[in-house]
Formats: sequence, C-alpha cells, structure tokens
Amino acid sequence: MSCFLSNRRAPILGTARYVFLPMRITAQQDELTIFKKSCCSKVVCNGCEYANTLREKAERLPMTCPFCRHPVMKNEAECHLHTMKRVEANDPFACYQAGMRRFYASDYATAIEYFDKAIELGDIESHHLLSIVYKNGHGVQRDIKKVTYHLEKAAIGGHPIARHNLGWGEHDKGNIDRAVKHFIIAAKLGIDESMQVLKTLYTKRVVSKEDFAATLRAYQEAVDAMKSPQRDAAESAENNIWDADIIRDSDISV
Repeated sequence: MSCFLSNRRAPILGTARYVFLPMRITAQQDELTIFKKSCCSKVVCNGCEYANTLREKAERLPMTCPFCRHPVMKNEAECHLHTMKRVEANDPFACYQAGMRRFYASDYATAIEYFDKAIELGDIESHHLLSIVYKNGHGVQRDIKKVTYHLEKAAIGGHPIARHNLGWGEHDKGNIDRAVKHFIIAAKLGIDESMQVLKTLYTKRVVSKEDFAATLRAYQEAVDAMKSPQRDAAESAENNIWDADIIRDSDISV
C-alpha cells in the first residue's frame, strides 16, 4: 500500500528567510507552522512569526511582516492584489500562490497556467503540486507519466516530499532497490515518513544494518537543524491554545 504525500499538507521547499534555518519537514505540517507572505513572497516559519508578534506587543507596534515589515494585510482581497502585482513582476513564488488560490477554488485550468509559469521561472514546489494534479486528475486526465516527470523534476531540485513519493512509485512497481534509494535520500533530508518506511524495510532485511544506521544519523541531524527556541515556543503556544479549545468543547453539555 502506497503513501503518496499530498501537497495540501506538505511544506514549502526551502528555509525560513528570517532566521535562515531549514524548514521543519513533515507531511502533517499545516498553515499553523508556515506563513506565506503576499507582501514579499517570502515563507516565514512559526518561530519567526511568533517572535515578531511578541516584539510588536511588547513595544506596542502595529502588526507587520517579520521579513519586509510591510503592514499586515487587512483582508483576502488586499492579499490577492499584492500577489498579482508580484505575478506581473514574474515572481515565481507569487505565481505559485496565485495558482494555489485558483486550485482551492477548483479553477484547475487557471491554476495549472500559474503553476506552469512558476516552473518556467524556476519554482520547484509547482512541479510537486502538478504531480498531485495529474495523479488525482484535478481538471485533467490522470497521467502517470506526467506524475513521474514532475516528481523527478521536483526531486532533482531538492524537494524531499517529491523524493519520498518517487520512492513509493518505484515500490508499487516492484522496484524495491530503487525505492529504497529514494527513501534514503528523503530520510536524510528529514522526512519522517521515509524514515518509518526504512525501519519497516530494515526489519524485513531489505535494508542493510549499515545503510539504516547511516541514514538514521543523517535524519536526526536534519531534524535537529530545523529546531530553534523560537519554533519550540511557537509550537508550545499553539498547543496551549488547542488544549484550551478542547477543554471548552468538553465543557459543553448536550
């Protein structure tokens, strides 16, 4: 059984531009752990966002983007306006953002046009997103050749989730040795799902003890490189809010 990771829950490729730490990579990552800025087309991690929010509250400053200090957008319409201005300036990430807006609106044809433009401008994330589009048939015929093409392009560009998905593609075709190579590369980039697959394959004696040990060390190094006190504090704060919501819900009598 394959485990093809969906782009809807995947991280944005790259680093947090504010502190220049690698982004935490997990298939369970969502909009609470990354912030995509329409003002400057930067991706900011929750640690940077949280630290900036604390600073603004302490100094009684207006809310701004942690990277470019542009005032926070008032509404979705203003975000869209800024995104489209950057699309006109051939900003690849803005093209990706515009594509995602159309994707979530089920306007797949327009979304694909934006993703294609983003790819022409060098955006790797759009390659990965198109692999999802062609795998699930969002507005297009399902096409496994195009799925593989876009996954390979994304993986070559350093996209770890795409590398993981290539591993499952080879696994499902029975090419276990090729699948293992993809999973090892993805695990060394910090993909927990790939590490878990390798653990299973190791217990089945498909992966050697030496390869498993070396991969596990590299995986842990990658995970440690993504940690910071700011990110830990942001996650703790979010968990406290989530726990409070659970308590309030449990207090409601039916």
